[in-house]
Amino acid sequence: MDYEIIVKVIWDSEAKVWVAQSDNLSGLITEADTMEILIEKLKIMIPELLEVNSIMHQTSEKCIPFHIFGERLETINMVA
Repeated sequence: MDYEIIVKVIWDSEAKVWVAQSDNLSGLITEADTMEILIEKLKIMIPELLEVNSIMHQTSEKCIPFHIFGERLETINMVA
C-alpha cells in the first residue's frame, strides 16, 4: 500500500456536528450532522484533494484506504 489517509473525527457538542480533518492530506476539513453523511462527504472530498495535492500521480494504487478515528466526549449527571 503506497498511501493511506488518516482522518480524525471529533464531535463538536456546541455546533452539534462531526468535524473531520487530516494531518496527512492537506485541505481536508469538513463537517456533517451524522457520521454517515460525513463519510459520504469524505468519499467525494478525498479524491478531489488527492488530485489537487498531486498525490494521485505519486501512487500506483487504484483504491486508497482512509481510516477514521473518532472521539466524542459525553458527561453524565450524578444523582445523590
